[in-house]
Amino acid sequence: MTWRMPAEWAPHERTLMCWPARAEAWDEHFARAEADYAEIANAIAAFEPVLMSVHPAQLEQARAACSDAVDVVAIPIDDSWVRDSGPIFVIEDGRRRGVDFGFNSWGEKFLPYDDDVALARRVLEHLGEERRDATDLVLEGGSIAVDGEGTLITTEQCLLHPSRNPPLDRSQIEARLREELGLDRIVWLGMGLVEDTDTDGHVDNICAVVEPGRVVLQTVADEDNPNHDSCMENARRLLAAGIEVSEFELLPYSAPDTVVPYVNFYVCNGALIVPISDPETNDEALARLGALYPGREVVGVPGRTLAHGGGGVHCITQQVPAV
Repeated sequence: MTWRMPAEWAPHERTLMCWPARAEAWDEHFARAEADYAEIANAIAAFEPVLMSVHPAQLEQARAACSDAVDVVAIPIDDSWVRDSGPIFVIEDGRRRGVDFGFNSWGEKFLPYDDDVALARRVLEHLGEERRDATDLVLEGGSIAVDGEGTLITTEQCLLHPSRNPPLDRSQIEARLREELGLDRIVWLGMGLVEDTDTDGHVDNICAVVEPGRVVLQTVADEDNPNHDSCMENARRLLAAGIEVSEFELLPYSAPDTVVPYVNFYVCNGALIVPISDPETNDEALARLGALYPGREVVGVPGRTLAHGGGGVHCITQQVPAV
């Protein structure tokens, strides 16, 4: 048997989240961010348990905003993007463990980040889960997508960025990913979204695995959009890898340099949680994504403020697979 990261659509035991903590990330929108995180946590809690890590100073405020189905716990944090700073879970023959990868705040863009470095360990201790120490490799969960059967998709822009693992070349990074996540192959896309400067092109803003051998991929219809050529190149690479591509050309902007990608959704037990922002395209987007995941309820949640802070629904969630 091999330790392997399951697909996101596999059954979950719970979802991990973190309450907004770095006020400067949200500017005057901090209160709105807190309200949106609570709404998203409550939406997910209708389908599966949620563990919300909260800076101790904000504990009571978070508890008041979240439903009783959300387990709010005091764990020191610097930021609120648990997909990137929290543990990534793998399973093997009825066992589960959390892999604690290195975290350097997306190339030391936001300081301090000491508590986020310790987040994975602290969450695993709280849950009583086995921990695998892989902190010598910097890896953010938003930079990878897996099919649960040994294939991982990522971007060269992020994983080969000099601010992540400068001593390692592509083959060495691949070897470590294979070892820690139980992979058979890695499919490299080129670039993420031009607007995604905080994370250097995370894959979860452009691509999600629908099922083994099939993805939904962000594209844009407007050839003048700065993302057009790189999106087409990503489609070519996926097709060359034998992966079926469902193009998704809807890409709302909430500001000239801020996008709210629908593909940054989260798959939980029985539901698809999707960030929405544009009344003109929301209904179409939810219907199309729902058709890709039949049998799941599609739930639209606020996406504008998350995008202002630098991410989406997928960025603020992390699944704990059931065993």
